[in-house]
Amino acid sequence: MRFLLLSSCLFILAGCSSVYQNLQPDTGDVTAIEKFRPDFKVALYKTEVEVVGHHLSGLLLIKTLPDSSVRMVFSNEMGFKFFDFAFEPDGSFKVFYVIKQMDKKPVITTLQKDFELVMMLKQNPKTASVLKDSADRYYVFPQQKGYNYYITNATGTELLRMERSSAKKPIVQAIMKNYINGIPDTIGITHKNFSFTISLKRIER
Repeated sequence: MRFLLLSSCLFILAGCSSVYQNLQPDTGDVTAIEKFRPDFKVALYKTEVEVVGHHLSGLLLIKTLPDSSVRMVFSNEMGFKFFDFAFEPDGSFKVFYVIKQMDKKPVITTLQKDFELVMMLKQNPKTASVLKDSADRYYVFPQQKGYNYYITNATGTELLRMERSSAKKPIVQAIMKNYINGIPDTIGITHKNFSFTISLKRIER
């Protein structure tokens, strides 16, 4: 009986532990992560979306407008729009259009936060910190709920992955690879709590 009780307690404690609990403070400059911020003047991506057994494919156009807002339009190859969003310089988010099947607040909020993570928005260096483990460096930006982590190698020269996390574990993981003139060639977003992935491959125009 005591063994079962002890085992249950250890299981509960293990479930409550954070995957980030062993990170240690680092002396790195939190603004150093800015060099990985994508420069989406104009970028077109072939896009594949898998969400709970449903598949969408098409083209995602990301464009920075003269007022510094970033417009994001996802449509199929025949021009039918799935969504049309804007990320404003003041941090606000606008929905110009979304198809009826996606017109649900949790879906729109999820997409907003996914792309804010990738575009490195909602970053306040005054509240951020730099941590490390034995191999990697973690740039940590507190959000209204949870944290955004940007994880590089120990020297900060390579962006390994990005994570949107609760206090204990990643909710979303993302990658950006093969930058050409400040624009990543490949972007991937994977949700951990349910089946939802977004895969982007840049198309040269």
